[in-house]
This record gives sequence, C-alpha cells and structure tokens, in this order.
Amino acid sequence: MVHYADGRPLGDLTLRTLAMPSDANAAGDIFGGWVMAQMDLACGIRAAERAKGRVVTAAVKEMSFAKPMKIGDTLCIYTHVERVGRTSMTLKVEAWAQRYLSDLMEKVTHADFVMVALDGEGKPKAVPAEG
Repeated sequence: MVHYADGRPLGDLTLRTLAMPSDANAAGDIFGGWVMAQMDLACGIRAAERAKGRVVTAAVKEMSFAKPMKIGDTLCIYTHVERVGRTSMTLKVEAWAQRYLSDLMEKVTHADFVMVALDGEGKPKAVPAEG
C-alpha cells in the first residue's frame, strides 16, 4: 500500500515513468527539466483526449521544486482539467515521486499548464463540449 507524505494527489494518474541515470546530474538528482518534460507529456495526453485532437503547450505557470527526484524513483504525474475556454484549457498538474523500493510517495512539484487545441492546419480551434 502506498503511503502519501504530502496529502493526496489531485487529478488522475496520467503518466508513470522511472528516473534513470541518464536523467540525473553528477549528484544523482534528476534534472528539473526532465520532470517538467514528463509533466508536459502528461498534459498533452490529457488535453488531447479532452480536445479530441491535436494540442500544444501555450504556457506553464509558476513551477518550483519542493523535493528532489533521485535515480530509481518512479515519477507519477497526475492531471486535472481545471478550466476549459474556447480554444484553450488549463490543467492542474502534480508530479509525485514514489521513492525507490519504497511505498513512500512525495510531491515533487506542481504547476498549471495552458494547452491550446489546434485544427489540421495548426490554427487554434474550439474545444468541443464534453459528452
């Protein structure tokens, strides 16, 4: 059973991946840019499902890292569609680390990602109504 050290994650588990040595600096800490890239991938998955098509990242709002990721940790990305506008949507994203060979889960960082739906020509298109 997983033990959450920092409350419970918001949203749905969208992506899980293992932090490998190639993702780390010389001290064994995982690069923040790698964590952010995984968050962006997860947002792309969730937003494309909601938009029923292609999406791009328009903005990332304020990200700070509360705890480090280490080699061997499993990165778990949770996403929640917070707001849907005409062509864009805002997703709340949380990155959690399941510590190596442990049931401990700790929140690493969180941010709001703004994603824009695109048509076949790469121009913004309306996000369809849910249903």
